Amino acid sequence: MSDLPNCPECGSEFTYDDGLQLVCPECGHEWSRDAGAEPAVEEALVRDANGNPLADGDTVTVIKDLKVKGSSSVVKVGTRVKNIRLVDGDHDIDCRIEGIGAMKLKSAFVKKA
Repeated sequence: MSDLPNCPECGSEFTYDDGLQLVCPECGHEWSRDAGAEPAVEEALVRDANGNPLADGDTVTVIKDLKVKGSSSVVKVGTRVKNIRLVDGDHDIDCRIEGIGAMKLKSAFVKKA
């Protein structure tokens, strides 16, 4: 009998060692050896340019001039954006900027106010 743990996803006992990870041949789930039998639950945490966690409804400040694609407008440094919404994707902040309208921003170009 193997001393490897059962698969945390499907409970299969047929897991095998693949270098640094353990693999289940039945469901295809892979997990790290040090994770043990407990599945690692990772929350998608969005952080600003300084590393502070952001949440829905926060107010942020733009830290770099941002050109608006398809327009001659520019979002200037220091522009405060209120009531942000976090979304999945490359541009992870959905917001409305006064004078420009609705747009998406990258969290790397804002800091929490």
